[in-house]
Amino acid sequence: MSATKSVTSYTSLPWAIAFIPRLPRDRPALRVALLGLTIALASGCTQTPTAQAPTSSSKPAALRISVQPTKDKTEQERMIAPLEAHLEKVLGQQVDFLVAKDYKESVDMLVDGRTNAAYAGVVSYFEALERGVKVEPLVAPIDKYTARPWYRSCIIVAANSPIKTLSDLKGKRVAFVNRSSTSGYLMPLAALKQLKIDPDRDFAQVMFGGTHAQTEALLGANQVDAIATNLATYSEWKKLGKLTAQDSKVLWESSPVPHAPVLVSQDLPPELIEKLKEAFLTTPPGIQDLMGAETAGYTLVDGEDYESIQQLRLQLNFAEKGSTQ
Repeated sequence: MSATKSVTSYTSLPWAIAFIPRLPRDRPALRVALLGLTIALASGCTQTPTAQAPTSSSKPAALRISVQPTKDKTEQERMIAPLEAHLEKVLGQQVDFLVAKDYKESVDMLVDGRTNAAYAGVVSYFEALERGVKVEPLVAPIDKYTARPWYRSCIIVAANSPIKTLSDLKGKRVAFVNRSSTSGYLMPLAALKQLKIDPDRDFAQVMFGGTHAQTEALLGANQVDAIATNLATYSEWKKLGKLTAQDSKVLWESSPVPHAPVLVSQDLPPELIEKLKEAFLTTPPGIQDLMGAETAGYTLVDGEDYESIQQLRLQLNFAEKGSTQ
């Protein structure tokens, strides 16, 4: 790895993520496969948890959808309003969005039945399955700029930082988002592990911001030397003037990562699930994705599209740990 290179891609590492498109009906969807995984970690891998077959269920009085926190509550509620109105119009029934206080609560809501659908990260999807929740991925957002259902994880440092490579992070203060965050923890951690870097051992301090916005604030306040997030969120921060090209830069970015899915309970009536698919696939332009991505609509996905992320979790011995932050 060149000491002068400011951006490192996964393609320079011994393994990479590649996307194999698939065409369910007339809609493109995402399939992900890991190529040449060579992470030298203790394995102890177990089989990917599988959801059970759906049981018969009556239509709920209201469809309740949990949302992982990505912004401050006021901003997230503003983003929810137009999508909520669209879904209610297509479904012909009440739709309630519940913003979770953290990543773990978004899964808790599915476990205890407070919600029957969720905007959740990929890691949270597998955590839900491991806790016995019968859910399946329904749709995922299409990135506005790439026209693909994927995004990139990244690590950001100050523009004048002496940090030039991932190895330079040793002895520095680094903030991740949450242990259940795909872009804000899992993907950067995998890249660090490839270089034999252990955050707990090699960093001066490891922090968890809780949300992408709170993690960004740590870098803005100079409380840390680097943060993990994703390029879409970083681009939004620059547009809002929270971080700019003059005061920050990308140290590292990943290869494409599948966008977070909208999960639905398999206990919902099949006809309602089909109508929900229709509702998302006909989302009008301009309605923002609730996880923060700038989107050009949604596409159909299923569990196989996220299998590579689960395999990475198993390689890193994450499957049994769950979220602790």
